[in-house]
Amino acid sequence: MFLSVFDIFKVGVGPSSSHTVGPMVAAARFLASLRDGADRIPGSGEMARLGCRLRGSLAFTGKGHATDRAVILGLAGFEPAAFDAARAAETLARITETGRIQPPGLPDLAFAPARDLVFDYGPPLPGHANGMILSAWDAAGNLYMEETYYSVGGGFVVTARELAHPPTDTGAAPVPYPFRSAAELLSHTRATGKTIASLQLANERARRSEAEIDKGLARLWAVMSDCVDQGLKGEGILPGGLKVRRRARDIHARLLAERGRNLTAPHTINDWISVYAMAVNEENAAGAQVVTAPTNGAAGVIPAALRYFLDHVPGASASAMADFLLTAAAIGGLIKSNASISGAEVGCQGEVGSAAAMAAAGLAAVLGGTPAQVENAAEIALEHHLGMTCDPIAGLVQVPCIERNGMGAIKAVSAASLALRGDGQHLVSLDACIESMRQTGRDMDQRYKETSLGGLAVNVPAC
Repeated sequence: MFLSVFDIFKVGVGPSSSHTVGPMVAAARFLASLRDGADRIPGSGEMARLGCRLRGSLAFTGKGHATDRAVILGLAGFEPAAFDAARAAETLARITETGRIQPPGLPDLAFAPARDLVFDYGPPLPGHANGMILSAWDAAGNLYMEETYYSVGGGFVVTARELAHPPTDTGAAPVPYPFRSAAELLSHTRATGKTIASLQLANERARRSEAEIDKGLARLWAVMSDCVDQGLKGEGILPGGLKVRRRARDIHARLLAERGRNLTAPHTINDWISVYAMAVNEENAAGAQVVTAPTNGAAGVIPAALRYFLDHVPGASASAMADFLLTAAAIGGLIKSNASISGAEVGCQGEVGSAAAMAAAGLAAVLGGTPAQVENAAEIALEHHLGMTCDPIAGLVQVPCIERNGMGAIKAVSAASLALRGDGQHLVSLDACIESMRQTGRDMDQRYKETSLGGLAVNVPAC
C-alpha cells in the first residue's frame, strides 16, 4: 500500500475538500463517462438533461460548503487545481439565468440548478456519509446514464462500484518500500538506515521522475506559502451570513509591532503559529486556492508548522521543505488507509487531528528527530485530538474551524518538541492511536460528523 505525497496534498479550492473539491472531481469524472458512452443505458435517446442528488453530509452542510456551486462548475468543466474564480462567477450566472450548461466535449444540455440539483435530507447512502448521484436523461425523460459517487475526504472520490470492489491492480509501478502500518514503516527505517522522508521519496521515484517530484513539491509549498501571505493581508467579512470577521491581518500587524520589544512574553510564539494557520483557513473560507493538507478544513495546520520552522527556528533552511512534506505524507497515508481523514466519517479528529499528526511528524523530522521520535510526535498529536467532533455553525468552514487550525498547529509543534525530548520509546503506538481514532469515529453520533445537527451548530445562533 502506498499513497503518494501528491495524493495526500492536492491543490484545490475552498472551502472544503470533501464538499467542494470532491464533488467537482466527481462531476468531472461523470463528464468523462458521458463522453466515453460505455455505461449508456440501452434504448435511451440522445442525452438532453443533467441532474445531481446530494445525500448525507453533502446535503446537510452542502450549502454552507458551496457543494452546489462545486457540482455546477464541475459539470461545466472546471477543475480544482486550475480554478479561475472570475470565469467561474460568469459561468454560474449564465447557467442560473439560462438553465443550460455546456460541458466540454458534450452537447449543450438542460440544467436548471433550482430543479436539477437536489439536496436530499434523507438517510445517507450506504457507502459513505458524503454521497451524490449524478444522472443524465434523454429528451423524453428516460435515464441515459447514472453513477453514484462518494467523496471520502481530502478530495478523494470513488464510485459505488469502486467502493464495493476496490481494484486489486491499479496499474501503478510497485514501490521498493511498501508499508501498511507505522510498525512496517519503522521496520524499513531500521533495516535500511533511511529516514521516513527518504523512504517516501524512494517510493515516489518508482512512479515519477526526480524533476517531476521536485517541481510538484515546490508547487505545493508555493501555494501553501502564498495562501499564508494572502491570508495575512485579507480584510473584511467572510461570506456565508455568519458575519465572521477576518482576524489574521490585524493579529499579524500587532505581532510585527511587538517584535523585538522586551515586554513580549515567550508564549507569544503560539500567536505566530496560530496566525499562520488562521490566515490559510480564512482564505479557504473565502473560497480561495488552498492545498488540501490533508483536507481543506484542516489546510492551515501544516503550512503554519512549516512556516514556523522556516521563519522562527534558528538555522532553518528552505531545503528542508521537501523532507517535511514527504514525512507528513507518509503519516497521512497511514491515517487515510487505516482510519479516515473525512470529517463526515469520523469527525474533526480525522481532519485537524490528522493534520496535526502529519505536521508534528514533519517538524520532528526537520528538527533532526529519529524515525522513532517522528512516529512518537505523530502519535502524541493525534492522541490529543481523539474524539473531536465536526460541528460547523451553519455548515460553514469558519466556526470553529478557523481557530481550530491554530490550536491544531500549536499542538503539532508541542508534540514534536515533546517527542524530541525523549528517545522515541513510548507506550501508545501510532498504529494503536490510528485504530482508536477509527473506532471512535465509528461510534460517534452522526450529529457530530459534519451534519451541523449537533454541538456548536445548534447551540450558537447562525445569524
